[in-house]
Amino acid sequence: MTFRRGRCPNVRGENAGGDKVSDRTLARARAGDELAFRELTGPCRREPQLHWYRIPGSVQDAGDMLQETLLAAWRVLTGFVGRRVSMRSWLYRIATNRCLNALGDSERRPGLRRDVPVQPPFQPPEPTGRGEPLRLEPYPDALPDDPAEPAPGPEARYEARESIALAFVAAVQHLPPRQRAVLLLRDALGFRTAEVAEILEVSEAAVASLLQRARQTLEAWLPGASRERPPLPRSAQERRLVEAFTAAYLSDDVDGLVRLLADDALLTMPPAILEYQGRDAITAFLRDGARWRGSRTCKLIPTSANGQPAFGCYLREPAAPVFHAHGLIVLTLAGDQICAITWFVDNSLLARFGFPRTLRDD
Repeated sequence: MTFRRGRCPNVRGENAGGDKVSDRTLARARAGDELAFRELTGPCRREPQLHWYRIPGSVQDAGDMLQETLLAAWRVLTGFVGRRVSMRSWLYRIATNRCLNALGDSERRPGLRRDVPVQPPFQPPEPTGRGEPLRLEPYPDALPDDPAEPAPGPEARYEARESIALAFVAAVQHLPPRQRAVLLLRDALGFRTAEVAEILEVSEAAVASLLQRARQTLEAWLPGASRERPPLPRSAQERRLVEAFTAAYLSDDVDGLVRLLADDALLTMPPAILEYQGRDAITAFLRDGARWRGSRTCKLIPTSANGQPAFGCYLREPAAPVFHAHGLIVLTLAGDQICAITWFVDNSLLARFGFPRTLRDD
């Protein structure tokens, strides 16, 4: 199905902005008219897809869950009658519960997980820590400049940009599935406690308890409040940092790269468990990487992931005619510094950003 943008309507006749939706459109959708169903659900597509991405941290799972949810909604719409409820809440109820069921299935059947490389192509130095193997993927073009995109509700504790950042999505993965759902519905999307209880079919007291525990765990994994805010996307401040990183990386200027880092910067390679915290540890990792590249030529193609600067990375062997994919790098910025480098070594992720596996040497 193809969906157009707009505000998400209520099933019983109003959209989020209070505009009337034709009863005839609703009746046609209930009678099996696919075009009418698209008109009702099309505006609701992107916001729930980002929600589905945040829960498992997987772009592929988010796309699959979108289709499954819309198919489920299509099947039960004909029988949907009774109380006044927004299309947004109704879709989130279907989507969240299906996502929780899918997470339970994947935990019981680990063989269903995709096999991805978990180590860099060279022998890395001893890490400063070893985390949990998170199934975290970068989300391409997560924050388009589209005024039709719905803003989080008044109950939200995180801005849209904060709640799609890699650090936030990674921290959410440390929560049990039901705590994830409650925290995201309340603090990222701004649903009221009563609405969350209805979506998950639990009591308001259970929502409050799950939310309290989720917030405590999340705070332990997120950066401290004292960290500077990142520069605005595509601002002059962001461009300066990105250009400095690009120049130093392409010239194997490890000292230049390290000067851009915050004192407590973190380098990770999801789903690898190796972590390099601090300038000294990251310097050792970067120097080993530079020695391994040797006379190979590197190329970085800029893009954006999770609302953050990112690069498709390519390497060319000496005298070879093409560059080959070498992973995807995402930068997390704080003020005038880089506070995290996340290197995804799974080359299959590049296709989601429109990048090929090889590039000709121009």
